[in-house]
Amino acid sequence: MVRLTMDLIAKSSNHFKNKRSYSLPTYLKKLTHLNFSNRNIEDIGYLFCLLQDDLSTCRNLTVLYLYDNQISQICNLGFASNLTHLYMQNNNITHIDNLSSLQKLSKLYLGGNSITVVEGLEELGELKELHMEGQRLPSGEKLLFDPRTLLSLAESLGVLNINKNNIDDVRDLAILKKLTHFFAADNQLQDMQDLELVFSQWPQLHRMDLSGNPVCHKPKYRDRLITVCKCLNELDGKEINELSRQFLINWKASKDAKKKLKDERIMTGQITDPFTDFHMGPHPSSKYNYANVLGKRNPPGCGRPSRKVRSEHSQLDSAAMRPRTVKIPVSAGLLSDVADNAKVCGL
Repeated sequence: MVRLTMDLIAKSSNHFKNKRSYSLPTYLKKLTHLNFSNRNIEDIGYLFCLLQDDLSTCRNLTVLYLYDNQISQICNLGFASNLTHLYMQNNNITHIDNLSSLQKLSKLYLGGNSITVVEGLEELGELKELHMEGQRLPSGEKLLFDPRTLLSLAESLGVLNINKNNIDDVRDLAILKKLTHFFAADNQLQDMQDLELVFSQWPQLHRMDLSGNPVCHKPKYRDRLITVCKCLNELDGKEINELSRQFLINWKASKDAKKKLKDERIMTGQITDPFTDFHMGPHPSSKYNYANVLGKRNPPGCGRPSRKVRSEHSQLDSAAMRPRTVKIPVSAGLLSDVADNAKVCGL
């Protein structure tokens, strides 16, 4: 097991190697970045507890690299009270704790560990970026969020990375109203309406990646998210054209306006819903006689037409369907004139 020592600290910085004239205490006072990445370190508590007095002089330390090690617990970081960036991804950490003293921390990288619950960040009021991607979770489990932590980050967090964590619901994250970048690729998100509800509460969202989720295969997935996230510049790695965005927004506004108008008319009785209007026979407001239009074939529910109506219809149908001889009454004088003309013609 590799343990941190003061000698290892000194060797970790090229700056110290090039400034041999500095004593170690002087160097520690000037130190701003400390890199212990990929050193097979398993225990940081031993060093930081043992050398607490010496490390307390690291008042200018702002960036600490501890990624790609074998660290199982976050502890004894109180000496770095001015730390703004902490990189601890790809270790064996199972819980987020002992960070309350890092109240100036703005970026926290914990991806690739074995954390099951995002918690213990209630004191980090300046945290702007949280990276929790790719946790090594037990089979069938998903990454969870402590409501107290979410509430404490609501006014500060701008970047959240939760890729590859088997997450199927993000409604609890709606409280994070300051988010500008959201990465949740390769999860199990599939409810489009839930996503629209959450994203509508993130007015500053500029970049989002949901690729690899079942919801990506829903009809008009991309169009619907663009209309909801009016400031979104990039979705799933593809840039959003401003002209296309404006067209989709206008189209949705027009569609919503038409739906609203139709709903109002139905509510006020100006439009009869065809699925609920079951009148027997002609509608009371109708001025048409179905018998005159349909002839002998009566519409369902209408009463039997009178003999007079049927007689008129019979004559109308006969005239329309075949030629017929029509007797026209003539006067006696007209008949005599016709007879005389016939004699003249030799008929």
